[in-house]
Amino acid sequence: MEEKEARWCHDIGREQAANKPLLKTVFQVMMRLFSPRKTTLLFVVRDKTKTPLEYLEPILSEDIQKIWNAVSKPESHKDTPLSEFFNVEVTALSSFEEKEDLFKEQVAQLRQRFFNSISPGGLAGDRQGVVPAAGFSFSAQQIWRVIKENKDLDLPAHKVMVATVRCEEIANEKLHHLSSNEDWLALEEAVQCGPVSGFGRRLSSILETYFSGYDIETFYFDHGVRNAKRKQLESKALDFVHPAYLNLLGHFRFKALEDFKSRLEQMLNIGEGFAASICTSTESCMLEFDQGCADAAIKQANWDASKVKEKLFRDINAHALSVQDAKLSELMVSYEKQLGQSLSEPVESLFDNAGRDTWASIRKLLTRETGIAVSEFSAAISSFELDQSTVEKMLQDLKDYARNVVEKKAREEAGKVLIRMKDRFSAVFSHDNDSMPRVWTGKEDIKTITKGARTASLSLLSVMVAIRLDGKPDEIENILFSSLMEGTVTAVSSVDRSITTSDPLASSSWEEVSPKSILITPVQCKSLWRQFKAETEYTVTQAISAQEAYKQSNNWLPPPWAIVAMVVLGFNEFMLLLRSWG
Repeated sequence: MEEKEARWCHDIGREQAANKPLLKTVFQVMMRLFSPRKTTLLFVVRDKTKTPLEYLEPILSEDIQKIWNAVSKPESHKDTPLSEFFNVEVTALSSFEEKEDLFKEQVAQLRQRFFNSISPGGLAGDRQGVVPAAGFSFSAQQIWRVIKENKDLDLPAHKVMVATVRCEEIANEKLHHLSSNEDWLALEEAVQCGPVSGFGRRLSSILETYFSGYDIETFYFDHGVRNAKRKQLESKALDFVHPAYLNLLGHFRFKALEDFKSRLEQMLNIGEGFAASICTSTESCMLEFDQGCADAAIKQANWDASKVKEKLFRDINAHALSVQDAKLSELMVSYEKQLGQSLSEPVESLFDNAGRDTWASIRKLLTRETGIAVSEFSAAISSFELDQSTVEKMLQDLKDYARNVVEKKAREEAGKVLIRMKDRFSAVFSHDNDSMPRVWTGKEDIKTITKGARTASLSLLSVMVAIRLDGKPDEIENILFSSLMEGTVTAVSSVDRSITTSDPLASSSWEEVSPKSILITPVQCKSLWRQFKAETEYTVTQAISAQEAYKQSNNWLPPPWAIVAMVVLGFNEFMLLLRSWG
């Protein structure tokens, strides 16, 4: 028997490429199934280098001995040396590419050793296992029976093992070459900088080069192994280039988003409706993104761009919502400013001339200006195509803002009520019915005038004590007049409606008035009235003093008849007449 193995020179020392697993199997089976017999192990080294064969032969022999020592042996052969089973020989062949003629000559010589294996110098070992020709048929049957019964001798398994090793080596080689391919490196670098036209076509061509090369080099290996390793190669290669694809999609997404922002702004600037602008810009940019994805797709894989597309769609929606909120906020601020201008100063003027109809006028003003603003605002936001609940909420917010403007102005004016009361008192007290300044000649009824001026001031106070935008009637004015002008009041209890005498101003709230609508509490009204009377008392005193002074100045003048006489007779004649009478 003889065993032959061809090795490439550069495979010496490798585990799989040197077929060490196969040798382990051969050793184990030989010891388990056969008695010691000489078998020649011939190692043929392909494409020998300048390294002398005598240097390579010890390495191979040492490897064989290590394998022999490492295999498990039955007890009967535990100490049997390798030399009892095998003769180890090494030969070498020159490179077919570099020295074709010498290679063929060496192969012919080696072939003769096989043809003449039983001749002296042949490959056959000892002749103990030689079977006569008459017993060859039976011997062959027994050999195949042993092979079938022992899976370790199954030749297809060795074929699969060889295919596995070589196909994996070829696949790794193709993957390595792909990683250093100049076209790929240039493409990858370009993608780092921005979008690349024809990315999918160029990458597909690069990948196809290496996949086709793998198919050619593995054509004669086991079909199942070859296909399995090709799938692994495809998977690793696609994983290797996939980050560049994702990077490219990122560029497409960013560009589409920026284009959306620009187009939306342009459409809004020329007066297009907001919702229509959003729809048109979104469709255009999503179509642009889809075209980019189609250009980036490769034929070797069905890469999914849906997640990046979803991210783009979310970004577009987020920007659209941001612009919408900004535009709506801008509109809301504009109409709030409009309401502030149309309500603030008119309300202040109405409070300045406060009277019985002040709050009715304020309510009328508020209703009119709010209606105008709400109508215009509704028309302005119609192009946004908002849902009804959102529109209703925004309109209600605008109405609430208008009401708050009035309430805020009312609170500001309530804080200045004492000043306004004194101004009102001064205006009424110091001017007659024709709005002319009074001259205190002594004929005026200061008491009546003072009461009228205080009544006007108290009317102003009654207007300022509470916010009356709901139009509900109240008894605040009556309570203030009966308490502060008359001094007593008869109040009606809200519980039993029985009539009792009490001070209704000794309270921090007004009946039938919501606490949030109270501007000046009853007890504050009492305090304000006391302060008001104290600070206007001087004005009354000055008027009384003016009357007295006027009367006294009139007492120093002569009687009317004397004045007439002096006018008629002259002063000297008048004095002579007085002396004659004397």
